[in-house]
Amino acid sequence: MTPISHMETLAIHAGQSPDPATGAVIPPVYMTSTYAQEHVGVTKGFDYSRTANPTRLALEQCLAALEGLELKQPAYGLAFSSGMAAIDTLLRLIKPGEHVLASNDVYGGTYRLFEHVLKDYGIKFSYIDVSNPNLLENSLLPETRLVWLETPTNPLLKIADILEISRRVKSRSPQILVAVDNTFASPHLQQPLALGADFVVHSTTKYLGGHSDVIGGAIVMKDRASYERLRYLQNAVGAVPGPMDCWLILRGIKTLSLRMERHSTNAVKVSEYLCGHSAVEQVIYPGLDIHPGHEVAKKQMKMFGGMVSVILKGGENAARKMVEATRIFALAESLGGVESLIEVPAAMTHASVAGSPLEVPAGLVRLSVGIENIDDLIADLDNALSGL
Repeated sequence: MTPISHMETLAIHAGQSPDPATGAVIPPVYMTSTYAQEHVGVTKGFDYSRTANPTRLALEQCLAALEGLELKQPAYGLAFSSGMAAIDTLLRLIKPGEHVLASNDVYGGTYRLFEHVLKDYGIKFSYIDVSNPNLLENSLLPETRLVWLETPTNPLLKIADILEISRRVKSRSPQILVAVDNTFASPHLQQPLALGADFVVHSTTKYLGGHSDVIGGAIVMKDRASYERLRYLQNAVGAVPGPMDCWLILRGIKTLSLRMERHSTNAVKVSEYLCGHSAVEQVIYPGLDIHPGHEVAKKQMKMFGGMVSVILKGGENAARKMVEATRIFALAESLGGVESLIEVPAAMTHASVAGSPLEVPAGLVRLSVGIENIDDLIADLDNALSGL
């Protein structure tokens, strides 16, 4: 069999051979909850769809192939009903009394899960600027069991040096796990496992699905024992996606590489336009050489992604006025779809961090730059900003 060594080809073929029964090029959606057994306990590999489903297995194999592309060993993937379900399942590896060191700019839902759910079960959390490897290394405790990274972070787009952080963490203790939420970058732009991370987590709702029509999550890892434990938890807890959800994400993944390149090129042009606007105080985008994490991002990312954040001179009022004036950029939560979205994180996706050390500026606007024509996108932003 011809080996596949390129992301674009894997995205279309990994885990997705033609259907052996019919020859269908697109594998079917196995809409079943149970499977007939040949004898008691003798199956064809499936007995109940919470435990395993052929469509979900195809997605898990595809995700493992994409995130494991640059590894010299197999990777293992697990799919979940949402990104939060994936994070919750991974955190079940952490025991009461153990410590998690996380970014001080994480997604609001992650912070809510950590602080208002898992903390009640005796897990300790602390938050630091993970763009500073020295600070991170000095913040490790004897009981630290997991370092949780987002890079780029949500919504301030800070960059963590995955290779350097993983090296320092493992030098301190091989038992400390490193997990990277790779949602903003996608496997097309960034390969955390090859940079030393133990786990990659995705909200497959976002760039992997790519069309704002499905909710899902995933964990990919390189350690077989961790995979077996998490697969057991996946079945025991049961937060699994349905087969149609898996099929939709697989369909989206087929165009991942094309979309990520268009998202990235559009975002570069949007960020450059915003830098020159008189109503803008600061543009935050890793692709700009003024971004403090630009050199690290350039080292570990193929391109810089489709997310741009901007702080307006007029503060919260200006931010609200801008996002309510766009017509192509839809005012909506989430990100990573083909269509452009815009929001005010402090009042929307990150409302759960209000009043905490992770609170985001009220005048911050987050843009998920889609794949529309760039001239139309800039004209839409220009019109919205002209009223400020």
